Amino acid sequence: MDKFQELMVNRRSIRRYTDRDIPAEDVKLILEAALLSPTGKNSRAWHFIAVDDKEMLEKLSHCKGYGAGSVARARMAVAVCVDVTATETWVEDGSIAAFAMMLQARELGIGSCWIEINGRFAEDGTPAEDMVSELLGLPEQIMPLCFVTLGYPDEERKPQNLEKLLWERVHIGSFHADQCLGE
Repeated sequence: MDKFQELMVNRRSIRRYTDRDIPAEDVKLILEAALLSPTGKNSRAWHFIAVDDKEMLEKLSHCKGYGAGSVARARMAVAVCVDVTATETWVEDGSIAAFAMMLQARELGIGSCWIEINGRFAEDGTPAEDMVSELLGLPEQIMPLCFVTLGYPDEERKPQNLEKLLWERVHIGSFHADQCLGE
């Protein structure tokens, strides 16, 4: 199997982590992957805030009512943020950077998980973006998109099952519900 294909098949969302520290050189490689990611019109408008303070991770984990608990359990969470005044493709640019970090982490044997911030709400109804912006001291034009949690896995996930791929969602030339690759 090709190395990239193997990486894709084995990359799974990890939400439970050990207490093992991530070496600084691995953190650098993960952040470097984000900085190497493509952006619309080469804007490079993203900002990455690597947080490893347990108290801050706990606070950040309350930014939305459900699904952010792994932020508190992670050894580190990287807030992926983008200057919304610099590019209209800020969601796409930040998303690509987040996934680049996740692939680099997997290659290093480090688990990761995407935690959405954009458009989510804390239990009290506060927009997650507002809570994260305040906690991290973000300027008004810098919008937090997501967290990428990082740590050594404390759970085992099976690789993706290639036999369960949704080939019926792939169309050639144009959308034809009756002419897809899965049938």
